[in-house]
This record gives sequence, C-alpha cells and structure tokens, in this order.
Amino acid sequence: MTTSISETFATLKSENRMAFMPFITAGDPDLATTVDVLKELSRQGVDLIEVGFPYSDPIADGPVIQESYTRALNNGFHVHDLFEALKALSADESVDLPALVGMVSYAIIFRYGAERFLKEAAEAGFSGLIVPDLPGDEAAEFVELTKAAQLDLVQLVSPLTPEDRTKRIVQSASGFIYCIAVAGTTGVRDELPGELTAHLESLRSLTDLPLAVGFGISKPAHVDTLRGKADGFIIGSAIVKQFAAFSDPDQTREAVIASIGKYAGEMATATKG
Repeated sequence: MTTSISETFATLKSENRMAFMPFITAGDPDLATTVDVLKELSRQGVDLIEVGFPYSDPIADGPVIQESYTRALNNGFHVHDLFEALKALSADESVDLPALVGMVSYAIIFRYGAERFLKEAAEAGFSGLIVPDLPGDEAAEFVELTKAAQLDLVQLVSPLTPEDRTKRIVQSASGFIYCIAVAGTTGVRDELPGELTAHLESLRSLTDLPLAVGFGISKPAHVDTLRGKADGFIIGSAIVKQFAAFSDPDQTREAVIASIGKYAGEMATATKG
C-alpha cells in the first residue's frame, strides 16, 4: 500500500534529507487556531504534521503536552468537529498540506466506533495514525481495519522494548516506525542519549520502514546527531509550549502563530544540512 507518508519518505530519501514532523494539539486553544497553525506549518515547508487528539489520560506525554490537551478539552474539543475542520482545509486548493498523522488514544477510537473513526479520519485528510495505548503486537484486527481505510498504522518502539517483542511490533507497522529516543515522557532535553545510535541500528536490522525519532528533540544540533542514522524526527514539546502564549494578553494571535512558524522553518532548514 502506497500512502502519502511512504511517498514523502521516499522523496526525501532521494533528496538525501530527513523528514521533519512537528506535533501540535488539535483544538488548542481552538480549532480555528489549529487550522491557521497548520497553514503556517505548511508554508514553512514541514514534511509531515502529527496532530494530537486531546485525551484526559495521555500515555507517555510530559507536562507541556498534557497541559495543551487540558486546554483543548476545557475549550470544548470534539473529534467530529476536528474532522470537519480538516476536511474543509484539505479542500482548500491554496494550501499545500503535508501528510497528517494522528496521535490518538484507542479509548477515543473505541468510543467513536473504530470503522467510523477510520473512515472519517481518511476523509479529513489523515494519512496515518499512531495509537500509543494499543500494543503493537496485539493490534492484528485494527491493522486490517486501517489497511481497509487506506491509512498507515505507525508503531512506537522504545529503547526498553525487548527484541523479540520489537520484531512483532514492526511486523504490524506501516508508514514509519516512531523511535522513542529516551525512556520516559515527552519533553525538551539538552542532549540526546548516546545509546540512541545502537537503538536505531537494531531497528534498522529488523525493518525496511523509515525510522523517525521523537521525545526530546528541540534544536538543530539534535538533528545533526541523527543525520545518517534516522530518516526523520518529530518535535512536540518545544512547539506545543509556545501555544500557552495564546492566553497571554500581551501577545497577539498573529504574533504567536508567526513565532511557531519561525521555529518550524528553522528546524525544516536543519534537515537540509
């Protein structure tokens, strides 16, 4: 199955550069802002965008993303409203939207109805999903549903995952492998762990899928350490923390969006070496 995700990674590989995938929380502070930030990220040339579905009990997310989820939920976030907003954005020919990857709890999918969720996610423009609370080696039925919906199911692998379990997880994955850089929760870190190289080499021996590294990446120096070892990187907390400024009376909405875009543009430039 060829998807926007696999096509994006193939194109970038031919250009000898990594994929940059920023993460944002849907509905923080509202869906209109989510749409405008997606437009700005698209203008800055990011390669994919990870969209987090707010959830009251997130898995492995640090305080910055948890607070973002809380803001969105307190402001009345609803899954169906997100799908409708993204459907309208995808239909806007003036926006060159990159592949969207949803980070969503299986509890949300189950409550919404799995087949309905997948159908509407695809119609809204999502190319794939990451479902952190659905064990990758126990996801056989859901894997088939995502394939039927023409969506990738991206799997997470941590440095602590035993090799025999990792083998089962990567077999159920498509699109790319989300390589967790460090054990623990998301958040900005000064340095990436030295053992990350061995973790990536081990994964590379088990799968041909692209490897994208997340958790702790926040600056161009981190990107340099990944060059030649990973196919992409994901930045969450370093971007999401800027969304708190939308509630600052001394900041205009336009200025906050421009600041997010400026940072994303700098990180996108870092992929080109």
